[in-house]
Amino acid sequence: MIKRIKSSMAASLIATIVLALLLLGIIISSFGFWGHFRSFRNEYTNTAYHIANTAAVMVNGDHIDAYLAGEETEEYQDSKKYLDIFCQRMGVSLIYVIKVDTQDYQSFESVFNSVNNSVDDSGYTEWPLGHRRKTTNEEYRKIYQDLYENKEAFGTVYRPNPDDGAHPHMTTLVPVRNSAGEVTALLCVQRPIREIRRLIRPYLVTIVFITLVLSLFSSWFVVRFLRKQIITPVRKISDEAARFAEESRIGTPLGTISPYREITGLAESIDKMEADMVAYIDNLTAATAERERIETELAFASSIQENALPNEFPAFPGRKDFDIYASMTPAKAVGGDFYNFFLTDEDHLVLMIGDVSGKGVPAALFMMENSILLRERAKSGGTPAEILESVNEYVCGHNKTDMFFTLWMGILDLSTGVVTFANAGHEDAAVCRKGSGFELFRTKHGFVCGGMSGVRYRNSELKLEKGDKLFLFTDGVPEATDGNNRMFAEKRMLDALNEHQDGTPQEILEGVYRNVQHFVGDAPQFDDLTMLGLEYRGKEE
Repeated sequence: MIKRIKSSMAASLIATIVLALLLLGIIISSFGFWGHFRSFRNEYTNTAYHIANTAAVMVNGDHIDAYLAGEETEEYQDSKKYLDIFCQRMGVSLIYVIKVDTQDYQSFESVFNSVNNSVDDSGYTEWPLGHRRKTTNEEYRKIYQDLYENKEAFGTVYRPNPDDGAHPHMTTLVPVRNSAGEVTALLCVQRPIREIRRLIRPYLVTIVFITLVLSLFSSWFVVRFLRKQIITPVRKISDEAARFAEESRIGTPLGTISPYREITGLAESIDKMEADMVAYIDNLTAATAERERIETELAFASSIQENALPNEFPAFPGRKDFDIYASMTPAKAVGGDFYNFFLTDEDHLVLMIGDVSGKGVPAALFMMENSILLRERAKSGGTPAEILESVNEYVCGHNKTDMFFTLWMGILDLSTGVVTFANAGHEDAAVCRKGSGFELFRTKHGFVCGGMSGVRYRNSELKLEKGDKLFLFTDGVPEATDGNNRMFAEKRMLDALNEHQDGTPQEILEGVYRNVQHFVGDAPQFDDLTMLGLEYRGKEE
């Protein structure tokens, strides 16, 4: 039952409004109470000030030091008598005059001390003339200093919770001046403050009572209004939505169920949603079947593409003069990158890596077509430049989609370690000399393949010694991007290569891939990641 009440919108809404009304009443009452309290306290303070100011007239400021020295006894007794009478008639607890040590304001001497314990049952005893006492606290010390230095006309200290056993009280202090206008002593009037509390209590009770009555009445009115105009219509909408979620069929239209257009609009939206949802479910069933068919076809296409590239390693288990490994991680189900390697005879290994413009199925089809074309043309012989020129002419003559691809193609003479290669707008290869680190082997690039007919390509040579390593890659490696749009970049790629340079080609490629994934994190992959690694070991002598 409690859980149902907590989860009910009606109960929660009503409870929230009732609590809000009560809270508002409390806040308004608090502001009113404190405003009234401050006004009353200010009036109380002003009254104490006038009492103190009047009492100060009864003290001759010229004779303070004489009083403390025991002189002028008759005048002293007259002043003491007047102060005692004034203390009784004004209904204050204490009227006393003190001379403060102005060197540090940390102590004072009592000059006059009139006590009226009948006001507050405080149990005070009179201080004798010349009684020395330390200043009560820093607040009193500051007021002493301000009054002696004429910075303030009077000072008031409130002690609602005294720690010396006294009852709650306030003390107002005024200066006692001599005929030259100098401050020679301070007159203090102590007045109990329980009267403030006594007078404020009826006001507080009245405010609390009125607040409770108004809050309860407002809550009753609001609850009835909400239940009729909002909660009941919303419950009907909720019940209809729950029914539709369970049965998935169109029910009786809700129509206009509330005078408020927002709730009526919600009901009409539910009616429309039911009709749209039934139609959507029918369409979704058909779309799901179509999507499953497309996903199945894409899976087949991915498998075909994967099998079109060399993917079994070791690729040449019988060869000891070199080790090779390659990998491709497409950004989508199928990719536009490609690589290939094959022997044209026992001494010549063809290496290729390329990147087709675009992504997805069109790029994958274009990639597979040109990968086969390059392989078959390379088997016919010729240098990499000649092969590229021939393939470029064919692609330009049969390329109605205006697609193109970049390519790095090399032929390794396994007996000498010389790599003859040509570059059609592709990334430069990275070379690791034995005992050294990976560096990019930069050469002049030719134009992309398939972009324009009549392009001439240039052969370059790279000499590999035993133990040297070659790393080929597509731009998906250095351009891999993290969530802050920072690229992995060539420097991080070379750092990753050098971190794993002592490993086999497979270990190097897997290490670079891990570094890229760590850098990218949860950011989506936007481009294919394709790499090819080779270690030249040379012929055994």
